[in-house]
Amino acid sequence: MLPEINLQGHVDVAALSPLLRGMLLSVAYADGEGGIGLTATGAMNRKFVHWAAVHFLWPSFTAEDLYSMNKVLNESDMPPLWVVRDMARHLKLLRRKKDVLLPTKRGREFLVNPQAFFDLVATDYLYSYVHATEREEEVRARLRWWRMFLNLLNIKAREGCTPMDVVKILYPDFAPLSDREMTLEAWELKSDLQYGVFRRLCWLGLLYEAREGLTLLQDGSFHKTPLWAACLQLESDTQSDIGVH
Repeated sequence: MLPEINLQGHVDVAALSPLLRGMLLSVAYADGEGGIGLTATGAMNRKFVHWAAVHFLWPSFTAEDLYSMNKVLNESDMPPLWVVRDMARHLKLLRRKKDVLLPTKRGREFLVNPQAFFDLVATDYLYSYVHATEREEEVRARLRWWRMFLNLLNIKAREGCTPMDVVKILYPDFAPLSDREMTLEAWELKSDLQYGVFRRLCWLGLLYEAREGLTLLQDGSFHKTPLWAACLQLESDTQSDIGVH
């Protein structure tokens, strides 16, 4: 059974969750600007993409990050925007009318009380959403592991941990290997964890990655945000350490 996401307590969800903040800002923009303009191919137009890059404050995808790789920004250059658009469409917060995206009645309800939508957004995104770089079978196969992942990170992310730390716990045979050997032998496992688990939890706002002083290729340390304790109750809440057998 999947751990239930049930937001309780007073936390600033929009400040902590890049995904909810991006959805909220997008619906608010559509409501205040007469819609989000679409290109001939149906993509969000450059005017909105630039606005989103500046205002979303998405970790690793700030305007500075994005413009360091592209002179102009299209929707395809900003991966978080794909997720924001998909989730807003899935939850029927935006609808297409000719060449614009407009807020729905439900979208305006979302603007008034975004916290009331968090449990639904979080559950769908964490457990069901298929990223453009993933296959649906991968997402379905991961369902049986989410309880274990969340309980493990519930403890290990208290002080901070990396995807490779988790690989060593899940696969003890890798632990004696050098960093170089680990990179070669466990690259696929680490990548699956990094993008399938850590990225989802960061984009949702339950974890954040401390990256100060690191290069682009170095892994940061992941820590829990206040949103984690506000929406998850797990078996490991009272445990000081965890072993995986």
